[in-house]
Amino acid sequence: MFRFFTILLAAVFLTACENIDDISGKPTPIGEFALGHNVVVAPNLVMGPASREASDEDWIASVTKAIDDRLSRYEGEQLYHFGVSLEGYVLAQPGIPILLSPKSALILKLTVWDDAAGKKLNEEPEQITVLETLDGDSFVGSGLTKTAEEQMLALSENAAKMIQRWITRQHRQEKWFKRRAGEEPEASEEAAEQAAEEPAAEVDEPLEQVDEAVEEAQADLAESVETAEDETAIN
Repeated sequence: MFRFFTILLAAVFLTACENIDDISGKPTPIGEFALGHNVVVAPNLVMGPASREASDEDWIASVTKAIDDRLSRYEGEQLYHFGVSLEGYVLAQPGIPILLSPKSALILKLTVWDDAAGKKLNEEPEQITVLETLDGDSFVGSGLTKTAEEQMLALSENAAKMIQRWITRQHRQEKWFKRRAGEEPEASEEAAEQAAEEPAAEVDEPLEQVDEAVEEAQADLAESVETAEDETAIN
C-alpha cells in the first residue's frame, strides 16, 4: 500500500492531465469487452491526513456511476465483471499552508472477472492511484477552490478513465478480450457473486500497514506545518 504522504508529494509533481470530457459517442471497441456487473465496495476505506471527510456510501456511489458512465458504452459480445475495492483517499481541504499545495488523491484496487470462464483475469488485484486533474482551479490545490463533492466527482471520473486505459493496455498486451468462438455472453449469477465478494477478500493486505502509513503521514505533515510556523515566527 502506498503511503498517503507519498501520494501527496507525488500529486504535486505528477498530477494527471486527463481530458475526462470525452465519453460522448461510441467508443473504440476493446476486443469483445462489454461491462457486466460493476461492484464497488469500501470495506476498509481509509481517510488520509489533512483530508475532508466523505462517507463510504458517497464514494461507492460516485465511483460506481463514473465507471458505469464510461465503461458501459462498450458493446462487445462477451461480458466481464469489475470488482473494485476503494482503499484510501485524500480530499484536500482549505486552510493548509499554500506551500504544501494541497491536492486530492484516491487509491483503489481492481479485479476483472471473465463471466463465461467464471474466473479472474488478474490473479492479483491491480492497484491504481488516482490524482486530480491539473487545471486552472486546482493548480494551487483543489482544497482552495473546490467543494468536497466536486473533488470526489473529479477523482471518480479520473478513476474510470484510468481503468479504461489499463484494461485497454491489458487487451493489447495479453489479448484479454479476444473473441471466443461459439460462446454466448450470458451473465452468470456465480460470477457476479464472486465479483462482489472478491474485493472484500483481497483487501486483507494488512490493514495495520495502512494505519501505520497514515500515522507516519500525519506526523510528517504536522512537522512540516510546525516548521513553516517556526520560520514565520523567526522572520
